[in-house]
Amino acid sequence: MARIPGFTSTGSKRPEALFGAAAGTTGVPSRMVRSYGCRVVDESGREYVDYVMGLGAVALGYGHPGVTRAVQAAAADGAVGPLPPVLEEEVAETLCHLVPAMEQVRFLKTGAEAMAAAVRLARAHTGRDLVLGCGYHGWLDWCQPTGAPGVPPAVSGLYAELPFNDAERTRTMIRAAGDRLAAVIAEPVIMAPPSRDWLAVLRDESHRAGAVLVLDEVKTVGRVAVGGAAERWGIDADLVVVGKAIANGFPLAAVGGSRAVMAAASRAWISSTLATEFVSLAAARATLDLLVRERVPEHLERVGSRLLQGLARLADRYPERVPGVAGLPSMCMLRFADDDVSSAVAAGCAARGVLFKRAAYDFVSLAHDETVVDQTLDILDDVLSALR
Repeated sequence: MARIPGFTSTGSKRPEALFGAAAGTTGVPSRMVRSYGCRVVDESGREYVDYVMGLGAVALGYGHPGVTRAVQAAAADGAVGPLPPVLEEEVAETLCHLVPAMEQVRFLKTGAEAMAAAVRLARAHTGRDLVLGCGYHGWLDWCQPTGAPGVPPAVSGLYAELPFNDAERTRTMIRAAGDRLAAVIAEPVIMAPPSRDWLAVLRDESHRAGAVLVLDEVKTVGRVAVGGAAERWGIDADLVVVGKAIANGFPLAAVGGSRAVMAAASRAWISSTLATEFVSLAAARATLDLLVRERVPEHLERVGSRLLQGLARLADRYPERVPGVAGLPSMCMLRFADDDVSSAVAAGCAARGVLFKRAAYDFVSLAHDETVVDQTLDILDDVLSALR
């Protein structure tokens, strides 16, 4: 009898999420035992080149030796204790140096937690309740749509979706919310880079309304630039939420911003027993150092560009199956004609030793190189050509 309802505790790792209708068929893996570099080993011992990369949480490659040494030392030092570790302030100092808009930070374990903390800070700072958001911000109640099972309508009624890269509709919605608006929250990349007009509207209209502008950089930090989209596109936010790649797969996230808004953290209760365990903080210190020293976003841009350009060629070759591509070099994807095609491609790639997603996003890492990418593109070509 299965002990985990829904097969796994991480929704995006369910077989049907990864492989669609092909889940459970021959050649499609369901559980893993090991990961290293850009490769994963399933429970049968079969190896795959991976582009899921821990759902974007791994930018350096799995089991990077520099990170592994750091976490081994932290674990040997006891991992957690009754006092905040010196390492907490050290990593906070590094983040504030690297991420624009961060003057102070609070640590948590997941991106969803850190986003919820950002909303609480914004509400405490403004004394308002309404939130407008654009993108995926996690599973917690505050950002779920009306009618979501288990979410009180009174809670979901305090949240509405903004359109990505639509400056005029975004302006209209923010102005309509007016003085009820506590926060405007945006993922800066959703299948495409942000337009300058849209970013300007987010900034100007949020301030006009007296709301807090929150940038959700959980997926983009350490990828599009070390300091995320805020660095790459010069986005001026009041709060920034980071996670995933900052600790190369170890559970750590942070919310940070101006001292004026972060002062609300002394009034609003935001706390977690394991927010200050120092294995993940040690992983973050090592990871952030490597992101800078190894110029990781430049590598991701170069290798990812090779992948994205190859995907575009495949879209041109098989337009009836792949109408196009989306994303940026470091986080891109094929746009499939329908679920049947995406399932068949994901399963076909797995049968040939590649884990390639059927939806957003496929991620490259420091462990991927041009040879690996070229081999992957050849496999995708074979799989697409074999479809009927």
